[in-house]
Amino acid sequence: MARTRWTRTRLLALAAGLQAGCGLLLIVDMLSEISDFRGDPAHALLEIAILMSLVLGSALIVGEFRRMRAANARMEGRMRVASGAFLSVKGFSVEEIAGLRAARASTVRAQSAAVYRKAGVSSRAQLLGHFIDDLLAGAEFGDAAEE
Repeated sequence: MARTRWTRTRLLALAAGLQAGCGLLLIVDMLSEISDFRGDPAHALLEIAILMSLVLGSALIVGEFRRMRAANARMEGRMRVASGAFLSVKGFSVEEIAGLRAARASTVRAQSAAVYRKAGVSSRAQLLGHFIDDLLAGAEFGDAAEE
């Protein structure tokens, strides 16, 4: 997943750079032909429309780049919380989880409390019980499993 994100980032940066370069070239071209625009206003309008399209495209690229960065930050936050919950279920203490993740114990406690609240439980044991219940819900026992 990280490889795709970096590829998109590079592509967006390349597209933004190309558009900025084309925009600058167009501005230089327009300035060099400014005296010709009086005789052919349609040509001037066309170049202005092209320049506006480049500006709009650049603005959309910047917006997409910001959206991607924000989504990435949200995903990383969710992954940190999920990894803390996973380590908690595996039996690691809050201090051990904090040490593994280079975070403060209070941060791990707050994230654990958020996980417990979302799962509708109040402790690590109840959260583990939820996981076990889900695992056993699909299991068949006894004669039904043999048939």
